[in-house]
Amino acid sequence: MAILQAGTPAPAFTLHTAPDQQLSLTDYRGRNVVLVFYPFDWSPVCGDQLALYNELLEEFQALQAQVLAISVDSVWCHAAFTRDRKYRFPLLADFEPKGKVARAYGCYETHEGAAERALFVIDGAGVIRWSYLSPMDVNPGADGILKALESLT
Repeated sequence: MAILQAGTPAPAFTLHTAPDQQLSLTDYRGRNVVLVFYPFDWSPVCGDQLALYNELLEEFQALQAQVLAISVDSVWCHAAFTRDRKYRFPLLADFEPKGKVARAYGCYETHEGAAERALFVIDGAGVIRWSYLSPMDVNPGADGILKALESLT
């Protein structure tokens, strides 16, 4: 299965950010969204990748973009990870049914039971403008994301 490509409407979703809070992709209509699928909280590569995006948050915001990170971990795991690492963007739980949103974007790895390391830049109209699938053990960095966002301005 291949990840969704540029020009494809981004599949809508609503996921939990906390036990009593949900967030929908449609909440960000009119803004660019950087959708970050990652395998697991607490894994070294994931922690480094999300830390980089946390450091670059002002740059993303200057490009009218909201970062949303998604994994199959639970809201409780996300809460502990966010608190420990001081992330300033939402971590969404694609927990139950497990990987439903990752599957919709073509980036669920059934053998691992987790999202693959995939990136999507979605424009304000809800259309994917850039996507990238990174090897599981490689931090994809931010250059591609920033270039894609700059092309939208």
